[in-house]
Amino acid sequence: MTLLLIATGDLIAHRAANVATGRELLDLAGPPPERVVVEDVLAEPSWDTSVSTQLALARRVRKAIAEDEFTGVVVTHGVDTLEETAFLTDLMTGPARGGIVFTGALRPLHHATPDGPKNLAESLTAAADPTLRGAGAVVCLGDELHASRWATLTNGGFTSAPHPRLGRVIDGKVRLTSPPPPRPPHANGEPETDIALLKTYPDMPPSLLTTVTDLGAQGVVLEGTGEGNVPVELFGTIMELTSMDLPVVIASRTHTTDIGMAERVGAISAAGLSAQKARMALMVALSKGGGVEAAIRYFASL
Repeated sequence: MTLLLIATGDLIAHRAANVATGRELLDLAGPPPERVVVEDVLAEPSWDTSVSTQLALARRVRKAIAEDEFTGVVVTHGVDTLEETAFLTDLMTGPARGGIVFTGALRPLHHATPDGPKNLAESLTAAADPTLRGAGAVVCLGDELHASRWATLTNGGFTSAPHPRLGRVIDGKVRLTSPPPPRPPHANGEPETDIALLKTYPDMPPSLLTTVTDLGAQGVVLEGTGEGNVPVELFGTIMELTSMDLPVVIASRTHTTDIGMAERVGAISAAGLSAQKARMALMVALSKGGGVEAAIRYFASL
């Protein structure tokens, strides 16, 4: 039985003078539950992780799990965009037979009390535990397990709120406290990479929407105010974009699914996803093209 550790550097590996390799991180984490193969991946800082890097990580995880080469995979990742990369991986791997765990750190290795080694040790334990097989990609930090669909970064770690936490790693075992969310449909092609994300606000000029599509965006995700409300001034532009087969997805700040009047002019509900997760989902929804209708079907199935 073998685990794969994919190390991307970032804060979990930061020392005062250099960056620890995946093997060095593994040594600091202590004896793993199974044999571990380490792969170091060159990646941008998490606050600037490119879509190409996110897709490369997701493809590597999918290949490792699909070919039964590894019983589980752990990815170390900077926390800024960890939840997006984890969810994209979740969408691309489908009903994975092995555990998939993303982890990171809030404090660097040169801190007096670094949290990375413990987070990595617990993530390896989780990836090796058969309890998580079939649960999709999860996020592990501070002994807590969160489904990637709901994991959201806070100033103290990750939360699944308003949904329940998936579970914890306690005494070397995974203890689930709630069932995993339904498995999403996985990508059957290459995700569309050019999806824009805009946060709406009162008096927002509609030209912001057409600016991003004029620059090549094949779809737009809007984060509405409250429960997904967007300024009425945007309605005409939403109708215009959808008539051009460019999907417009609206996410709420409260994870609700009702987007009110905007749905009547062609907007698509993000199905309770945060705006950043909805962007990943729209990328996958347009894997085979299809525009608005493909996006409608995909978000309805989430």
